[in-house]
Amino acid sequence: MIQRIQTVWFLLAAICAGLSTRLSFYTGNKDDIASADLKVFQSLNSGNNTVLSAVVGFIVAACLIGIFTYKNRKKQLQIALLTAIVAIINIILYIYKTKSFIEGQYSITSSITFLIPLFLLLAARGIWKDEQLVKSADRLR
Repeated sequence: MIQRIQTVWFLLAAICAGLSTRLSFYTGNKDDIASADLKVFQSLNSGNNTVLSAVVGFIVAACLIGIFTYKNRKKQLQIALLTAIVAIINIILYIYKTKSFIEGQYSITSSITFLIPLFLLLAARGIWKDEQLVKSADRLR
C-alpha cells in the first residue's frame, strides 16, 4: 500500500484539506450587521463556514477512503476523480465567499486549497499508470 505513489498523493491532499480548516484563505473587512458604520476584520477558512466545512470534511473522508481501497484500482480512480471535482467546487465556493468582503486580500496559505485538486489528479495519474501496468502484464501471460 505505501509503496504506491498515489497513497502519498491522497495523504497530502487529506493533510492540505485538514489544514484549510484552520489556515485562512482570505482576510479582510466585512460590514457589521449590528452597526452600519463598523467594519469587522475577519478571516475566511472552512472552519468558519458550515458549507465549506462539509465540503472539506467530504474531501478528507474521500481521500482516506481512497487510500484504503488500494485493492480496487477502478474504484480508487473514481474516488480520486470525484474528489478532485469536489475540490474544484470547494475552490469556487471559497472565491464566492470572498465576494461578501468589502476589502481584503488572499492569504499566502490559500495556496494550500489550490494544491488539493493537484494532488488528487496526481493520485489519479498514478492509479492510471498502475492499471496500465497490470493490463500489460496480463497480456504477457
